[in-house]
Amino acid sequence: GNPELRAGSPIGRTNRGVALGDGKVFVTQADSKVTALDQRTGKVVWQIQAEKWEEGFAITSAPLYYDGLVITGFNGSEMGVRGRLKAYEAKTGKLAWTFFTVPAPGEPGSDTWPKDSDAWTRGGAAIWQTPAVDPELGLIYFSTANPGPDLNGSVRPGDNLYSNSIVAIEAKTGKYRWHFQQVHHDIWDYDSPNPVILFDADYSGVKRKGLAQVGKTGWAYLLDRTNGRPLLGIEEKAVPQEPRQATAATQPYPVGDAVVPQQIDLAPEGANLDPVTKRLHNEGRIFTPFWTEGRMMKPGTMGGANWPPSSFDPESNLLYVCASDRISNFAVRLPLETPGPNKVYMGGTFTQANIADGGVFAAIDVRTNKLAWRQAWREICYSGSIVTGGGLLFVGRADGRLTALDKRNGAKLWEFQTDAGVNTTATTFEYQGKQYVVVHAGGGSFANGKRGDGIWMFSLDGKIGPIATTAVETGAGASAAPLAAPTRPLDLAAGEAIYKAACVACHGVTGEGGHGGGPTLIGGLAIDHIRQITTTGRNNMPVFREIYDANQIRDVATFIDQRLVKR
Repeated sequence: GNPELRAGSPIGRTNRGVALGDGKVFVTQADSKVTALDQRTGKVVWQIQAEKWEEGFAITSAPLYYDGLVITGFNGSEMGVRGRLKAYEAKTGKLAWTFFTVPAPGEPGSDTWPKDSDAWTRGGAAIWQTPAVDPELGLIYFSTANPGPDLNGSVRPGDNLYSNSIVAIEAKTGKYRWHFQQVHHDIWDYDSPNPVILFDADYSGVKRKGLAQVGKTGWAYLLDRTNGRPLLGIEEKAVPQEPRQATAATQPYPVGDAVVPQQIDLAPEGANLDPVTKRLHNEGRIFTPFWTEGRMMKPGTMGGANWPPSSFDPESNLLYVCASDRISNFAVRLPLETPGPNKVYMGGTFTQANIADGGVFAAIDVRTNKLAWRQAWREICYSGSIVTGGGLLFVGRADGRLTALDKRNGAKLWEFQTDAGVNTTATTFEYQGKQYVVVHAGGGSFANGKRGDGIWMFSLDGKIGPIATTAVETGAGASAAPLAAPTRPLDLAAGEAIYKAACVACHGVTGEGGHGGGPTLIGGLAIDHIRQITTTGRNNMPVFREIYDANQIRDVATFIDQRLVKR
């Protein structure tokens, strides 16, 4: 039927879910609005502007409903914001409490920021995901993003709490209880977007309340969720230094296995090598520092575990993790950007190496933090997983498949082709004594899969067969296809809006490369070439003619050519 509410955002369309409670559906938007809808009618009960998107704030995660409160975090570490988590009364939308993830002067943790400086006011530590809650303890848990600016640590000496941290606060009051920092003084954009997982498991014969969070570093951080202390060893080890970056002397190294490689075995073509050893600096290992000359390392900014949720099986004590094996080339860019409302505040660039990326799907035993099994995928792994009581492990693939694996060893038992990237997490439910599995297949900017918009539901007696895959029209044949002619005057403002909504994730705010691993746009494609690639796609870039018309593609291509690149 016709929807009762149509909502849009001027800064993008990303949304990762809703929350239900008190007879309402709670929706967050990228422009930092929080809306409560009547669950039966879809009509707006209340709506608030939680923060100003014009100042760089956004919400891309689903909110959490718990005990009469609607709780949401905000992202924007790349835009010079001060991170925060807010709770609102579910009935009225009235603000209940705010927890700032960067302490103000005089507050606990403020000594990890420079004195006599306002760096903390734009210190980042945003929140990318929905918090988890332990009703018995009355605590909520979340992990935080990098400090700001992302890649230049010279203006923020210190550990920069509570960035790159797992944090526990009281659900009713927002009062701080504990934290654990995974990366000190991050300069690699090693933030923590993977949602925290709560579990109970035996350690030395004692049942412990555990928490797991898998980082971009590739490690699983396993903590006692009552107090934040490691369930297993996490050692502080000395790391290479770069005084200009004010690097931390040590970094936490969890005891156990990483799910992805943490050094580069073979230097990619074009890598900046050590002039003495003729090898990669520090062998491209994790925590390799850099300055303006650039350094390659693993995991890259888009490596390790990202947004797709992990899952836990209480029977086997296995934690299932979707991750990516990717390289980034990091460099500081000088002069540092001047911070300001809704202005990018990165401090440098990271670009992907010109080699194929890979995916990893792995199982970790939380009692030892050791790998039980691990699979290498030819494409990046960018789908959440669920494990069922029947021993099945469901995980999607960017090529359109939903797969069911044996949770014990990862062996594939079943697959179904939807013909669009399965990058969301499947869910399972029971209705009238029958179990169903449902998943959305739509692709995504970070997964490099085919786009679509299908919702698929499965049961043991389902009759619909898999979809025959269709080729994505890219490459030389597509490049030769004629371009449709625009039918209205040029609108550069519309082109800028499209770039922010659809292109920033992969190509970055400045066009020099973004989180999605897209190549730099600086230095030159002709405008017709930009239009052609945008229309037909190329390599991992989607076919945008399925989303935008010829006028819109002309607008965004011209914006890139005339305003972004500034030829």
